[in-house]
Amino acid sequence: MKKLIAHQLVDYLERRGVKHVFGLCGHTVIGMLDPLKKARLEFISVRHEQVAAHAADAYARVTRKASVLLTHLGPGLTNATTGVANAALDFIPMVVIAGDIPSYYYGKHPHQEVNLHSDASQYDIYKPFVKRAWRIDKPELFPEILDKAFRLAESGRPGPVLISVPMDMFSRELDTVWFERTYKDVHETIKPSLDGNTARTVAKALIEAKHPVIHVGSQVIFHGASEALKALVEFLDLPVTHGLMGQGAIADTHPLHVGMTGFWGTEFVNGMTKKADLILGVGTRFAEADSSSWYEGVTFSKETTFMQIDIDPGEIGRNYPVALGAVADPGKALEAILEAAKALRPEGIKRPDVKEAIAGYRKDFKSANQAISEDSRFPMTPQRILKDVAEIFPSDGIIVTDVGWNKNGMGQQYDIVNPGTILHPGGLATMGFGPAAVLGAKLAAPDKKVITLVGDGGFGANPTVMATAVEKNIPVVWVVMNNSAFGTIAGLEAAHYNHSFGTLFKRPDGSSYSPQWAEVARGYGIKSRKIESAEEFKSAFAEALASNEPYLLDVPMENIPVPTDGIWNINDIYTPKENVVEGRHFGGEVIKSLHKGTK
Repeated sequence: MKKLIAHQLVDYLERRGVKHVFGLCGHTVIGMLDPLKKARLEFISVRHEQVAAHAADAYARVTRKASVLLTHLGPGLTNATTGVANAALDFIPMVVIAGDIPSYYYGKHPHQEVNLHSDASQYDIYKPFVKRAWRIDKPELFPEILDKAFRLAESGRPGPVLISVPMDMFSRELDTVWFERTYKDVHETIKPSLDGNTARTVAKALIEAKHPVIHVGSQVIFHGASEALKALVEFLDLPVTHGLMGQGAIADTHPLHVGMTGFWGTEFVNGMTKKADLILGVGTRFAEADSSSWYEGVTFSKETTFMQIDIDPGEIGRNYPVALGAVADPGKALEAILEAAKALRPEGIKRPDVKEAIAGYRKDFKSANQAISEDSRFPMTPQRILKDVAEIFPSDGIIVTDVGWNKNGMGQQYDIVNPGTILHPGGLATMGFGPAAVLGAKLAAPDKKVITLVGDGGFGANPTVMATAVEKNIPVVWVVMNNSAFGTIAGLEAAHYNHSFGTLFKRPDGSSYSPQWAEVARGYGIKSRKIESAEEFKSAFAEALASNEPYLLDVPMENIPVPTDGIWNINDIYTPKENVVEGRHFGGEVIKSLHKGTK
C-alpha cells in the first residue's frame, strides 16, 4: 500500500510517543502541516523559529526525550540556528526536520536555496553543532534515517540532529513496506555501566582520600542519576559541588551539598574543591566559568587527583588530566561505585566535620545576604525578588532562567531541592532563552507551575512568545527583572572602563528608557501587572501563579552585580594584572609570563 511520506512521518512520530512538534509554517513544510492538522500530536506554532527551538529545548530537558522542531528552509533554518546551537552546547536531544528546495531544482538557485559553496547545501549550516546532518536524497531512506536520527540524538552525550527534507519528498507516495523497519526498531538504547574492577578502583580511592569531593554536571540530572548520587554521597559522607548546569543534581539544602564552583562560586565552595586531594567528576565538562578559567589554584588545583565518568569519551581529560577515566551512564556508574564501596567498607564513612563546615558556611552566607534580601527599597533588589519567589513558588515547580542575574544569582543563592526543576542556558548562554523555553517546559509538565525569571534585555529579544502562549493557552508566568539595561555587561564594563556605553537603555536625551512590558503584554491579550513597590511583588506573584493563565509581571530592579569570588579570564583581558601578560593551559596547568607579584 502506498501513502504520502508526510502522513507516514506523522504516524511515525506518534508511534514514538511524540506529543508536540514545535515550529513555523513555510512553503516547504505545507506538506507536513496537512497531516499535522489531523494528528493526535499537537503542532505548536510560533512567530519566530528561535522561539520554537528554545521551547523544544526545554521540552526535551523536562521529558528527557528528543523533541521535534519543524522549520522552513533558508531563513527559517537560520532563525532557529541559535536555539538549536544552545541545545547542542547544553547536550539536549532534538530532531530538527527542515524543509528544503525541491530535489529536482538542485543548483538552479530556486527561491531561498542556500548554495554558495555547493548545491542544496543548507544542512551544512548546522554541521558545526549538530551531531549529524542528513539530507533526504531518496525517499526510501527516510524511515531508516528517522530511526538513526532519534537514536543518535538520545544516545551517548545527547544533542540535536538535522534532517533536511526537499519539499517534494513530503508529497511523494512511498510504499508503507519501507516503514515496516520502524515498527521493529527499539526506541531505547541501553547505556553502559562500570565493570566491577573499575567501580572498586573508584570506590577505594574515595574511601582512602582525606578530602574527596564529587563534582557533578547536567548529565547527572538528565540521565536521572540524582538518587544514585544521593545514596553514594550519604554512604561515604562525600561533599558535592557542581557547575551551573549541575544545580539540582542534589538538593541545595542537603547537608553534603557545598554549592556552585567557579567565577560565581563563593570562596568557601572554591576552597573546598581546590583543597581536595581527589575529585570525582561525573557528567561534567569542567567548563570555563565553573572552573575559574582553569586558573591554577583558584577553583581546582593540579595537586588534586582527578577521576572522571562521562557518557562521552571526548569529555574525559579534556580540561584536567585524569588518573581514571570511564565511559558510562552516570546513574549506573554511581550505583556500581556504591555497591563496591559497601563491599569494601560495609559500615560506610562519617565526616561530621565536613557537614559542620558546610552547615556553618550556609548559615553565614544566608545571614550575610539577609539584609539585602529583605530590603524594601524600590526598584527592588534582585535578592529580594529571589526571596519572595522562594517563599511562594512550590519546590516541585519549574524555573527557567535566562542570562545575567536571573541565571548566575539563582545558581549561587536560590535553593533548588528537586532535580530538573531549574533550567539554565549554559554552554551558549543565550539571551532570550527563558521567555521561549518556559513554554516548552510547561507543555512537558502541564501539572507543574512553570515560570521564567528573565531580564528586560532577554525578554525584549523576542516578546512574540506571548502570542503562542495565548493561542495555545499555555499558563506560564514571566517575571521580567527590569533594570533598563543589559545589566551584567553594564557592570563588567563599568568595573573595567568606568562607563557603560552600549549597555544601558536610554532615550536620545540620556534619560532611562524601558518599554512598558505590562502594557505590551495586555496588547497581546496577556494578564499583567507593573510592580510599583517591593511590598507589592509577593502578592502579585502569588496572584499570577494562581491565575492558571499566561501572566507577566514587570518588576523594576536595581542593577546589583552578583558576588564573584572566582576568576574569569575576561577580567584579566579587560584590565591586565601586572603579573599576568598572557596565559596558556597545558595539562590543566596555567603557564604564565610573569612580572613581579603573585596572583
